[in-house]
Amino acid sequence: MTASLKRHLLVAGGMFFVGLGILGLVLPLLPTFPFLLLAAGCFAKSSPRFHSWLLNNRYVGRHIRDYGERRGLSLRAKIFAISLMWIVTGYSAIVALDNLHLRVFLFLLVAAVTVHIAKLSTVSR
Repeated sequence: MTASLKRHLLVAGGMFFVGLGILGLVLPLLPTFPFLLLAAGCFAKSSPRFHSWLLNNRYVGRHIRDYGERRGLSLRAKIFAISLMWIVTGYSAIVALDNLHLRVFLFLLVAAVTVHIAKLSTVSR
């Protein structure tokens, strides 16, 4: 694969992940932050301009930088992420799912993500 093709594919992937991240703002069970982290990774290897654009975004840039530099997340971001995740997942599992096994799996998955977020360093703001 040529370097130019690889760069174009990474830019396209980054844009795709930004789009999924934006959709995640309004669609239950579609995460926002992991897709934006993937986009940042794609842009870091392909486009300094798009990478800078994402890292300097006024809404998510600081969180992506902190997470990427292994500093963690602010307490406010942790509380917001965990609360929203449990509210949306709880609602979705109770209203949208009839299968008990899927409900249990979903709650176990959210519990694991909650542990991951809670274990991250807390950045003071």
